[in-house]
Amino acid sequence: MDSQDTTTENISASPCECVPSMNETPSKRTQLENGSDSLTLIKKAVVVLTRLPEYKISALRPPTPQQFYSEDELLSSSDSDMEWEPEDDSCDSDFSVSNKKPKITKLKSDTIRTPAPPTSTNSNNNAFAHCSHDTTKVHPNLPEEEVKVDMMVLARKRPMRWKRGKIVEILTKEDGRLKYKVSFEEKGKSLVSGHHIAFDNTPKLEQLYVGARVVVRDQDNKFRFQPGILAELPSRKNRLRFLVFMDDHTPVYVGLPFLHLVCRPLEDVLENIPDSHHKCFIKQYLKDWPYPHVTQYRVGQFLNAELNGVPQRCEVQVVDCSLVQVIFQDNQQKEWIYRGSVRLDQHRARILGLNGVEECNDDSE
Repeated sequence: MDSQDTTTENISASPCECVPSMNETPSKRTQLENGSDSLTLIKKAVVVLTRLPEYKISALRPPTPQQFYSEDELLSSSDSDMEWEPEDDSCDSDFSVSNKKPKITKLKSDTIRTPAPPTSTNSNNNAFAHCSHDTTKVHPNLPEEEVKVDMMVLARKRPMRWKRGKIVEILTKEDGRLKYKVSFEEKGKSLVSGHHIAFDNTPKLEQLYVGARVVVRDQDNKFRFQPGILAELPSRKNRLRFLVFMDDHTPVYVGLPFLHLVCRPLEDVLENIPDSHHKCFIKQYLKDWPYPHVTQYRVGQFLNAELNGVPQRCEVQVVDCSLVQVIFQDNQQKEWIYRGSVRLDQHRARILGLNGVEECNDDSE
């Protein structure tokens, strides 16, 4: 009885109280500074369940029909029918920016400062929750971001070539249209319209929607930027990526850091697209959304796709969500093609038929 009391006193006198438990296993004895012995106990790991934040729960939920085409349509789509440079600023003169009132000749900013809408402190954390509910082609009702002198932007030099530069002057034409004089980082200056400049910073998720006019940074060349139309917002269907149709009809999946929002897009974004076939494709795509017409393909399947204006035989090598990578038999060239592209025979007939062959073949602009 005395021995047991002595052991209890020694344990209680130790710096850390040790409570015997079924989850603890005795190990070797260690000697403390006061000379007493104590047992070192090994604790077993315990799994703790933590409730996920709402944005993560939303990201794991199946997408709604408004977000993407349905699973039924994907499974049955294999039977459906349907993929898709002057240096001066003369190209800007044919377009006018709507809802712009005449202002003074030289301005430091083209907008009145408006308090920014309340946003989360971590936009990336709410990315998937936002996209899973608001994947529409409706322009968000948000105040315009300010465009001002000394601001870094991406500006158009050629139809498929945009460069980084600084706004050095904002001018107002006699008809009230605004022009932006941009000094490029490399060399040269250009006077462009608001729909030919894009913000240099990464856009907020609430600013993005299907049909938005964007500029995409090349994933292999950080100094190369090209314009396009946003076609898909992130979802489980596309592995949480943005799909963009470039103005040359090239489809590409990118992450948010590669996107730049055009500052003052035209009301009709189709007016910016130079190729008539691609313009008809985008027009029909936006009409069909959120249920675009696509064809189901499998790896190894052969099909006909347009290359340099001529239908050619090719083989499917990779299927990536809405895209397929094909290799053409004649020259072994590889390309990514949207599964509803006007370049594919079954979709070409449908798109040209709905929009009129004459309209889609008119490249006069």
